[in-house]
Amino acid sequence: MTDRWAFPYPSQRMPVLAEQVVATSQPLAAQAGLDMLRRGGNAIDAAIAAAATLTVVEPTSNGLGSDAFALVWDGEHLHGLNASGRAPRGVDADRFVGQGPMPEHGWDPVTVPGAVSAWQTLSERFGRLGLDTLVEPAARYAEHGWRVAPITAAAWTRGEDRLGAVDGFADAFLPGGRSPAPGQRFAFPDQARSLRAIGASAGAAFYTGELAERIAAAAHAAGAALDGADLAAHRPDWVEPVTRSVFGLDVAELPPNGQGIAALAALGILDGSPIGQWGPDSADSLHFQIEAMKAAFADVYAEVADPDTMRVGVDALLEPKRLSDHLTTIEPRRASLRSPAPLPRGGTVYLTAADDEGRMVSFIQSNYMGFGSGVVVPGTGISLHNRGAGFATEAGHPNVVAPGKRPFHTIIPAFAHRDGIPELAFGVMGGHMQPQGHIQMVLRIALHGQNPQTAIDAPRWRFDQGRSVALEAGVAPAVVEDLAARGHEVDQAAPGVSDAMFGFGGAQIVQRLDEGAWLAASDPRKEGAAVGF
Repeated sequence: MTDRWAFPYPSQRMPVLAEQVVATSQPLAAQAGLDMLRRGGNAIDAAIAAAATLTVVEPTSNGLGSDAFALVWDGEHLHGLNASGRAPRGVDADRFVGQGPMPEHGWDPVTVPGAVSAWQTLSERFGRLGLDTLVEPAARYAEHGWRVAPITAAAWTRGEDRLGAVDGFADAFLPGGRSPAPGQRFAFPDQARSLRAIGASAGAAFYTGELAERIAAAAHAAGAALDGADLAAHRPDWVEPVTRSVFGLDVAELPPNGQGIAALAALGILDGSPIGQWGPDSADSLHFQIEAMKAAFADVYAEVADPDTMRVGVDALLEPKRLSDHLTTIEPRRASLRSPAPLPRGGTVYLTAADDEGRMVSFIQSNYMGFGSGVVVPGTGISLHNRGAGFATEAGHPNVVAPGKRPFHTIIPAFAHRDGIPELAFGVMGGHMQPQGHIQMVLRIALHGQNPQTAIDAPRWRFDQGRSVALEAGVAPAVVEDLAARGHEVDQAAPGVSDAMFGFGGAQIVQRLDEGAWLAASDPRKEGAAVGF
């Protein structure tokens, strides 16, 4: 067990210790959430305000056309919310099945956006301040402009390269025909008007009002399947979190259609291993983590889908014997070959908040691949995600594209209790890095006693496909050599903004200190901040 307050990894950050806290991937969004706490709102209000602001100040990863998921501790119970949308009822699945991967651009991968419904539902059930108040900081930034930060500017350039030719994208996001430079002011008055319409209608405008009409009209003009009835029919679902005890923590993830059970499966495999004998940065520890993750991914990418169409249930995928059988396949000195297909990547924002009455929120929303589909609904500032790209096109696969179906999702919030007391709200954004990040955070905090900021700062690994493993700069050369000798095809990233931003995710964590006090930590790989008072 290490000294909890040791900070052995290079970082420019310290955790924030306070009674009311917010941690997000963008400082302006964190401050928006904190402002709601100062105005008498609670952690749920803070999370919604931060989420709304992130659609403005980090448009490279999320927008008004995103999906969202949340775990909420209301002071007594943990609640799960699945606000992901479904494929249009009129989608012609025959266009895609057996025809190669799902399209990533344009209207084809657009499913019903659920993020606004998450704000709406969370506010109605748990919030103190009205949605009109919660979206106002975001609306002000959209109306008057904000200064683009460097990592966001780098991601914006990638979006320009990928989506510049998609109809409407350049008009919305490429002022003067190019992506904004760091420090450049960017304003989006159309988005401000949409945010205020959402606030004034408590979210209804997006699904049955003026914004829904604009989305449906744009889809019709493009010959897309999405229509007003799809939007009006959308409902987020309250779901029971899936919890497993590992390393002294009860870790909770949301059930499918997300990949959260990949983290639980990998942790379950490792819980029966000798991993506690090794240091957190050792080759032995990393090898077992990587191999456990491969086994978990193999199950998840074969079976996880809309729960209505899954062949194998969650309990079966997490059954102790199944996990122990996976553990027996791990060879201590040899990398296995699993999951030969490339795993999906994406752009996401994760945030967490906690208040002085004991509430905690773990919240995630995403446009999936950077700016998503590249489609921006004219006159609204609504950039639509491309979550339909998460469908399989293999006939008979449980995740195969179909009308009215939810696709496989990468975005996953997480939560943990210790001895029945809520301990952590956490997440690590970044496509298939997310469950891999979750297990790295849990092991460092629960098994090795590191504080959340240290756990975040530590160098990470990332399994990609086959035997390919990326290691972050900072992993010791001897560890790199040892892993390569075991057969891992190692790619060690050079230090730099691009590698950090696009390779190894970004974490935000809130940890309980004691009754009514919190530790909040934010990832130096992002532009974010942990704030509190």
